[in-house]
Amino acid sequence: MLIVVALLLTFLIQTFLARVYEIPSGSMETTLHGCTGCTNDRVLVDKLSYRFGDPAPGDVIVFRGPTSWEDGEQLAVPSSNALVRGLQSIGSLVGLAPPDEKDLIKRVIAVGGQTVTCCDAQNRITVDGKPLNEPYIYYLPEAGPPTQSDFGPIKVPDGQLWVMGDSRNNSSDSRVPGHGPIPVANVIGKARFVVLPFSRIKSIDDTNPQRVALSAPSTAPAGAPLALGVIGAVPLTAGRRWWLRRRRRPRRRTGRDSAG
Repeated sequence: MLIVVALLLTFLIQTFLARVYEIPSGSMETTLHGCTGCTNDRVLVDKLSYRFGDPAPGDVIVFRGPTSWEDGEQLAVPSSNALVRGLQSIGSLVGLAPPDEKDLIKRVIAVGGQTVTCCDAQNRITVDGKPLNEPYIYYLPEAGPPTQSDFGPIKVPDGQLWVMGDSRNNSSDSRVPGHGPIPVANVIGKARFVVLPFSRIKSIDDTNPQRVALSAPSTAPAGAPLALGVIGAVPLTAGRRWWLRRRRRPRRRTGRDSAG
């Protein structure tokens, strides 16, 4: 009975709240790590936040690839064996196997109604004529010079997103002919944290590239309480509040408070 309850809870959590995905390719380097034969990053994807709002520029999202994205870097590749494929489908429901849908991961660059173009004289993508600040971009040395392929101007239709990989010369994304923007309805969730391997545990930078002045990456993004609860950070938060209360207690003045 306990096993059944545990499986049911796992299914509900991964369906409605959060799920861990494996990153199999280097298209999001160095934000996310993935390569054949390596210890790939596992990321915690928050499925709840976008029930109350839409993805924003800078968000790293997992989404179902449209049919036109047949050559995208899938987070899961179903087996060609019917029996194995069936077991994968069952296992994916409880987190014992990779998800069986064609899921992809990229960063949101522009949203519906915005016009995106590449590139200005300084090799920067522009949105509505304004250059982006993209500190997360990585150029794979063997993929050629650190320049981006020209495209646009392209106006993103309402209800769609223009998405790109952080490893700018090593990503099959919205720039590819036949790909283009993706529907907001295809978005599964927002990648919040790298949870494995332990040496790479971190929050995932969601810096808005459309801001003129860069601010420090958020260490507690919206929806983080869900992810933090998963990794057991609530006791740390409670401890911090206790420490702050102690620090705020007024001290009695003594002769030692004078300068010198």
